[in-house]
Amino acid sequence: MITLKGENIYIRALEPNDLEFVYAMENDQSIWEVSNTQTPYSRFLVKQYLENAQQDIYEAKQLRLAICQDKDFPALGLIDLFDFDPKNNRAGVGIVIQGNENRKQNIGSEALELLIQYSFYNLNLHQLYANISTENVASIALFTKFGFQKIGTKKDWILFNGVYKDEAIFQLINNKF
Repeated sequence: MITLKGENIYIRALEPNDLEFVYAMENDQSIWEVSNTQTPYSRFLVKQYLENAQQDIYEAKQLRLAICQDKDFPALGLIDLFDFDPKNNRAGVGIVIQGNENRKQNIGSEALELLIQYSFYNLNLHQLYANISTENVASIALFTKFGFQKIGTKKDWILFNGVYKDEAIFQLINNKF
């Protein structure tokens, strides 16, 4: 049976007590480039988002999950399905792990593996895709580890700090169905 629990981590729905964590992540300017964020979020907006996070993926067209490592429940990162398209059975994937110390512990790998399994076996998706800056070597390595293939590059796609950067699109096709 496929679950959202791995060997060292689990991924769960967002809870009201995730307010400070999500607020900190959304306002961490060091990850704005990968999250495509341009302005800070208020606690009020994050609280409203969390209050609506219980919406079904078919209604919201996205699913954001907290990545947790122990039973104390605090989140270490976030993993998302976005642009969920049930007609064409596809969704985008995004992941962010808080702090460099957590990024080197295979947390992202285990979370991505769980999300892929959930997407293919529970949501019956045919494909997942990820948009990754061509300079983000760590994310490219993570996604290609699980079979995502680069299918193209969007030139000068991201403007960040006055510099245009290329973004690659990676795709994973579920050939089991």
